[in-house]
Amino acid sequence: MTDLAGASVLVLGATGGLGREFARQLAADGALLTLTGRSMLALDDLDIAGAALIPADLDDPGAARNLVAAAHTAHGRLDGIINAAGVVAFGALADTTDETFETLWRINVMAPLRVLRAAAPSLAESATAGGSPFVVSLSGVVSETPTAGIGAYSAVKAAVAAAHQVAARELRRSGIRVIDARPGHTETELSHHPVAGERPTFPVGYEPAAVVTRILDAVRNDEKDLPSSAFQGLPTAAS
Repeated sequence: MTDLAGASVLVLGATGGLGREFARQLAADGALLTLTGRSMLALDDLDIAGAALIPADLDDPGAARNLVAAAHTAHGRLDGIINAAGVVAFGALADTTDETFETLWRINVMAPLRVLRAAAPSLAESATAGGSPFVVSLSGVVSETPTAGIGAYSAVKAAVAAAHQVAARELRRSGIRVIDARPGHTETELSHHPVAGERPTFPVGYEPAAVVTRILDAVRNDEKDLPSSAFQGLPTAAS
């Protein structure tokens, strides 16, 4: 079992729909939080007592090192990472511009991999000290089932899943657990603010709080992977 009380956890995308839930549930568990998002005002609105609030643009190659350093400054160590940041785009692959492909790649793939690289030594130190360090990636169901009309997003999310599955094997010897979560469509604001294209009609998605609870239960219970089937039966936002 992994005890989240007192664990130093960095949450990327803490002001988004899933990120806010992670911040609130981890705070309720007694975790020591470092929360990041683009807007300091939005971070302040989270109203999480004791959290270190670090505005950052994950498109900046130096942001990863700065965020890891901020977690150390605030809490003396780093025990876990939740990557809830990301952007989405809609439209046919044949109509997707280079700019859209590059934006999806930089934010959804390069940014979390930079953070993982920057954090690996700190997470290994946590394991050496007797902790149970972890990294949570959210590649989503599209990494398992690429979807027409979301082709570019499906492609980069498949890359995220592949990278974190490799990292899980490579970092296991250092005592670091890497979990890739692949829930189906979840009712957050992400799909309403694409970087390109128009949001298609989706079936009602999962309730964000239920998805976050399932993922944090997996962290606590030392699970190693969360395929889409692990989320079946969760309540939808309309339930």
